[in-house]
Amino acid sequence: MIKPTPNPPETETDLTSPYESLDSKKLHEAADRALDHYLCPPGSAPIQRKTRSMFAVTADFKNEELLANACETLASARTIANDFANLIPASQRRTLLGIAQLIMLGELAVNRALDNLELPA
Repeated sequence: MIKPTPNPPETETDLTSPYESLDSKKLHEAADRALDHYLCPPGSAPIQRKTRSMFAVTADFKNEELLANACETLASARTIANDFANLIPASQRRTLLGIAQLIMLGELAVNRALDNLELPA
């Protein structure tokens, strides 16, 4: 059987290798050293991050902090729902305004709990 095209020549180099020549290998090693110098300086300790976060809702938060954050979150959600209600058709607007009203009722309950909270003297 005769093939219409001959076999391609066999190559010894990998076309995807970054080390096509000695110069490119040296350049790649220099780039690695520069990145290591700026991103991982020798003798440096890793940065200690503060683990306490409002979104973790750990046991060390006071009730006042939790209620204040809940109040702000509900107020933001109500504003988003009201703003979005102006962008949708009337049939769906009533549903979204009802959701906004439920959010507002939750916000009122949280505000009342904040008002009733006895702060330490």
